[in-house]
Formats: sequence, C-alpha cells, structure tokens
Amino acid sequence: MELVYDYIGIGFGPSNLALAIATQEHALRNGLAPQVCFLEKKPAFNWHEGMLIDGSTMQISFLKDLVTQRNPASRFTFVNYLKERGRLQDFINLKTFFPTREEYTDYLGWAASHFNEQAHYGEEVISVEPHFQDGRFVAVDVLSRGSGGGISRRRARNLVFGIGGIPQAPEAFDGLSDPRILHSAGYRGGIEKLLTNRPGPVRVAVVGGGQSAAEIFEDLASRFDNVEASLVIRGSALKPSDDSPFVNQIFNPAFTDTIFNHSEERRDALFAEFRNTNYSVVDTDLIETIFQRMYQQKVRGEQRHRLLTNREVAHAEVRAGGVELFLRDAPHDQMHSESFDVVVLATGYRRDYHLELLAGLEEYIQGSNVDRNYRLPLRAGSEAGIFLQGCCEDSHGLSDTLLSVLAVRSQEVVESIFAEYEQPCSSRPAQSHERVALKLAR
Repeated sequence: MELVYDYIGIGFGPSNLALAIATQEHALRNGLAPQVCFLEKKPAFNWHEGMLIDGSTMQISFLKDLVTQRNPASRFTFVNYLKERGRLQDFINLKTFFPTREEYTDYLGWAASHFNEQAHYGEEVISVEPHFQDGRFVAVDVLSRGSGGGISRRRARNLVFGIGGIPQAPEAFDGLSDPRILHSAGYRGGIEKLLTNRPGPVRVAVVGGGQSAAEIFEDLASRFDNVEASLVIRGSALKPSDDSPFVNQIFNPAFTDTIFNHSEERRDALFAEFRNTNYSVVDTDLIETIFQRMYQQKVRGEQRHRLLTNREVAHAEVRAGGVELFLRDAPHDQMHSESFDVVVLATGYRRDYHLELLAGLEEYIQGSNVDRNYRLPLRAGSEAGIFLQGCCEDSHGLSDTLLSVLAVRSQEVVESIFAEYEQPCSSRPAQSHERVALKLAR
C-alpha cells in the first residue's frame, strides 16, 4: 500500500520545526500515530547563516522560543537546551533575555536534530499536483529534486508551507548577476571571499535602512581595515525600532485574533501605525554605536565610512572596474553616480514563492485569503488541506513573519489538520501507534 502522509511540510526552518514539535507533542497527548515528513532544499539544517555576524544578538526574548508560550514544560524549550548543553548556570549569569544569534541558531539545530528521520535535506520542491480519488481532490503529490538530480514523488492529505522569504532586490538591480553584488542572505561567507587578502581601499555600498543593513555596515567598519563602507538609505536618518512593552503586545499570539477579526481597512491602518516595530528600523544600541563611530571620524578628521541619506538607487550598472550606482537625492531633485567595488543589498525578502509552487493547483484554490488557522480556501468538495506559514502578514499581522508566534501558530495548524483524527488511543491500531509514537519520541 502506498504511503500517504498526513502532511508534508515544505521547508524545514523554524516554522516547520515548531510544527514538527507541536505534532509530536499533540500525537503523544492524544494517542495519534501521524505520518509526516519535511522537504528542505538545504543540505543540512541552517537558519540565516548569511547573517551570523559575530556578536549579533537576537531581538526577541529566548522565552519566545519554539514551544514555551504553548508548553513551557516541553523538552524543546531554550532553557532545556541550555541544560542539555551544560550552559544553563552560565547563561543565567549573563543576566540577559537575548542570546547571541549564533547560540540561538545552535538551539534550533539541536531541536531539529531530533527529527532527522522526518526531515529530508537536499530536496528542492519543484511542483505540487492534485491527487484524485473517485473524482474528489483528496490529496497532493509533491515532486522534489534531490541533490543527485533524481525526482521523488510523495503524497499527502495536507501540505504545510514554511519556506521563509526569498531574497529581494530593488528594481534597479533587475537583470544584474554579478558576484560583486550580494544580498544580505549570503553576506557571511560571501563577503570574506570578496575582501580577504584584497588590498585597500575597497569601496563597499550597503543598501538598506533596517537592522540587517546597519549590522552589515558596522561589521564592515569594525572587521575590515581595507574597507570604506557607505550606508545608502532612503530616509534622512537611521530610525530606532519601537520595542517598548505596550507596543510589543502586537507580537503576542493573542493579538493575531484582534488583527484577523478587523476589516481590511483597519488592518492596513494598524500596519502603518506599528510599521516602526519591524521595518526600516534599527536597535537603538546599534544606532548609538554607529553614531559614535561617525563622531570619532570627525574627531580624527577622517571620512572613511559614510551614511548617504535621502538616497535611492535609481539605476545600477556592472562595469569592469566596479558596480556603478546612480543615486537619486529626492529632497534636492538631483542625481549622481558613484562606483563601488562591492554592493550588499539588505533589502528584505519577498513572501510569495509559494504561489509558484502551487501553480499546478491554481484552479482549485479559491482566493489567497487564508482562514484563521492559516488554511487556504479550496474549491467546494476538496478534501486536501494547504496551510501557509510566514506569508499571511496582511491577514494575521506583523508577527506572522517573525519568531514570536511560532509556538502557538504551530499548535493551531496541528489542531486544524488532526481534528478529524482525535479519538482515544484504543480505537486506533495499536501496532501502528506504538511504532510511530516511539519514532516521534526519539
């Protein structure tokens, strides 16, 4: 008999990792024996490896880990990770809620290692097709390409996306492909290849006005003696993120209900009101560090590193001697160009790649608005389920692309998928339950 999974997760980053944990705990609690798997195109678990800048810290509390807000007694809490790693007492002595990004990545990798039997790495999903039974759309077939080029087909009753964002470049860089132009997603590893053992000065432009851009600018300025860094931002100054307690309540999982139940007009208004919590803003401490660096340059009479404010990249050209940026100074209605040896684009991510993968199901999807439990509406009579994580900001709020809601959202998705299967353990095949439950508990 052909294996039909209860669900297949596309991507195995934090969203689907939280889902794997929620599925395991839900199954053991309810006597279920789910069959699930995850397809991840990376060769091994990794999270934002391109932005693992030395000393960079998380912007959220470790209590917003994969499970604590849903189940603080879980073995997958960040605190238990510290205990198993032998660092709990030392972390307490740090007196911080904000671990380094390096340590948090290790936490995620530690959690992911418990699901190696379910996670298939080096598998890039290339398409999704409908599967019919007696004329009914009851499941999906997921086609993926392995690292060796072979194509695999897997079938599931439900599909859950957790693919994160796709690096996004400004329109001015359309059609340009050059190793001297990096996206922040590939900054670490990529920048070393371009700068190591290269005589200075090397002119590097960082495009963007958010946290990633500021972190990269500071890293370039502090780590590479041969670099002259310029931070190109559209605004008139680096702006601080608002992480004050009352404002931070918009990232509480319970606030998702508030957003979802509002009208589209009210959601747009709230998005505009709280945009400065997450977009084109920088931690105050980092702003102060950069300001101190710029001030010290004035003391020394230097102009090695620059902030190019009120500048927008209108056009870019790749030349033998560098990358030419044509910068528009909007307040003064002026245009000028500068040549850089390297350009780093800290310009965010697009969250619509799932639409390309779902092209084969387009005629069965009835609109793009998911329900409260993140499920796409399908044509009447369809029995398959398609769930979206991390691309529902318009309907579920600013927290949807962040780590803040992972623990609770994963439970909501799990309960939606397995609602029809919730029944006492004695009513299910004992051998199957024991086999899968033991596998899940490893």
